Amino acid sequence: VQLQASGGGMVQAGASLRLSCIASGRALSNYHMGWFRQAPGKEREFVAAITWAGGMTVDADSVKGRFTISRDNAKNTLYLQMNSLKPEDAAIYYCAAKSATRSLYRITTSEYDYWGQGAQVTVSS
Repeated sequence: VQLQASGGGMVQAGASLRLSCIASGRALSNYHMGWFRQAPGKEREFVAAITWAGGMTVDADSVKGRFTISRDNAKNTLYLQMNSLKPEDAAIYYCAAKSATRSLYRITTSEYDYWGQGAQVTVSS
């Protein structure tokens, strides 16, 4: 499966953005999906994940209550709604896919097999 992330941009603190990740090559419904982010000089970190059917999600503590992951399998698209953005949310955001046979709750980067190219999010204070 190939993944293409979009929707990044430059916003002020407190604003909202929605990232999208479109899959091609294979149906998105075969995969649990996740969002990760990587700020300059830092390791890539987990943001949120969602099961293949969208029934369960898991979020990093740093984004709980502000970010919402969702998916539309009919459109082969994953989303990340980001509200109340903070300067520390600035990073390149990556979507990723792993087999739906694996646990949703294993959230390390090594658990994911397919990665999109990243979308830049910049948040000014």
